[in-house]
Amino acid sequence: MGSPVVVLGDLMLDVDVVGLAERLSPEAPVPVLHDLEKRRRPGGAALAALLLAEHAEEPVVLIAPLADDAAAEQVRQLLAGRVRLIGLPWTGSTPVKTRIRAGNHPVARLDSGDAPGEVGALPAEATAALAAARAVLVSDYGRGATAAPEIRAALATAAHRVPVVWDPHPHGAAPVEGTMLVTPNESELRLFAPAGTGGSLGSLRSGAQSLAGNWGVQAVCVTLGARGAMLCLGDNSPFMVVPETVAAEDTCGAGDCFAAAATAALANGALPSEAVAAAVAAAAAFVAAGGAAGVRLGAGTEVPAGAVDGAVVQTHADVHELLAAVRRRGGTVVATGGCFDLVHAGHVAALQAARALGDCLVVCLNSDDSVRRLKGPSRPLQPAVDRAQVLAALECVDAVVVFEEDLPAEVLRRIRPDIWAKGGDYSGVELPEASVLAEWGGEAVTVPYLRGRSTTALVELASRPAARQ
Repeated sequence: MGSPVVVLGDLMLDVDVVGLAERLSPEAPVPVLHDLEKRRRPGGAALAALLLAEHAEEPVVLIAPLADDAAAEQVRQLLAGRVRLIGLPWTGSTPVKTRIRAGNHPVARLDSGDAPGEVGALPAEATAALAAARAVLVSDYGRGATAAPEIRAALATAAHRVPVVWDPHPHGAAPVEGTMLVTPNESELRLFAPAGTGGSLGSLRSGAQSLAGNWGVQAVCVTLGARGAMLCLGDNSPFMVVPETVAAEDTCGAGDCFAAAATAALANGALPSEAVAAAVAAAAAFVAAGGAAGVRLGAGTEVPAGAVDGAVVQTHADVHELLAAVRRRGGTVVATGGCFDLVHAGHVAALQAARALGDCLVVCLNSDDSVRRLKGPSRPLQPAVDRAQVLAALECVDAVVVFEEDLPAEVLRRIRPDIWAKGGDYSGVELPEASVLAEWGGEAVTVPYLRGRSTTALVELASRPAARQ
């Protein structure tokens, strides 16, 4: 096992109670939610560690104050097999944030279990992990871990040896001297360095440079939401990274994703500018896929949306809300599926034909492991997140769902499309998905497909030696 990437900070448990809202209560002007689904996920530093595990090539270790309560045990179970958790003795209780959502829209948040406590001594296991770390991310949520003298001493030692990224909190401690990258958002920058931090880029640069000097850190990167991020490194001109336009309704967790992606890049030898560029792209993809609410942790088959296999990438709101809206107005839901390794004219023709059959089109996309089982070890040519992004950019595609199985039976049972469409190269044969569609009265059909177009043919053409002139 290689040197780990270590996350140190405060964990919590996030709970989403998600339902459909189709009417207001007669008792008060509030939505009535039904078909409720409760989803639990790691929060705080635990979310940052989970996201880092999706970006880093190395194993991830989370060091965090761990209460003796049911919420902490749930976080431990959610991280099992993904992140190694080293608990610090703590006398407080685990914060639980419960968000009530109507589809993808937050309605209310209920906070509980945030009793303060004292952090105990740093266990030998934690000291050893920090000493062996390839990089360290401090995910401070203001509950005292980063203020403990023993912890700060260990972090200061690490900062002289490996990249340390510090995601600060208004109620947390200042970063240790020598930290490579600090990632406040715009409002946090104004709190930490209020003098001269107006809305202009010049004011933000002055505030960031002042903060870097006061804290003795190498660089400050101010995250600016949809405007991207500004990296200030010494007296150099700021480095600006602006993401592609993203339609995002919920940015919860974007800061954790940004810090995690930057840490993973620095751990692999990237320059701060390269790490910030990678982090902006990762955070944009994360919020486009639903933010923290898009994180799914099932029985080992689902992982953070927008990251790898199991993701839901959508161009509209939450896919379930999209389907409900189509059905409320009596529309027809169409689905199709495949590997879509290199999208070509044949794919586009089939997708356009499928979309024309109804009122929305959901593409069921084979995961990377699924493609390998079907096509061999040299495939896919592109990871699932890239393939999904290309498909989602097509006007005829309303949502993309990545599935793990060889055949999309289970994902079809979740979507329950009215029509399952496949390219005309399947014409004249019984589609294997037809029996699944029959369970709810759906129909399996074939649509026109341009002959002679295939990913295999494109690969063979690209691999031929260039003709001599």
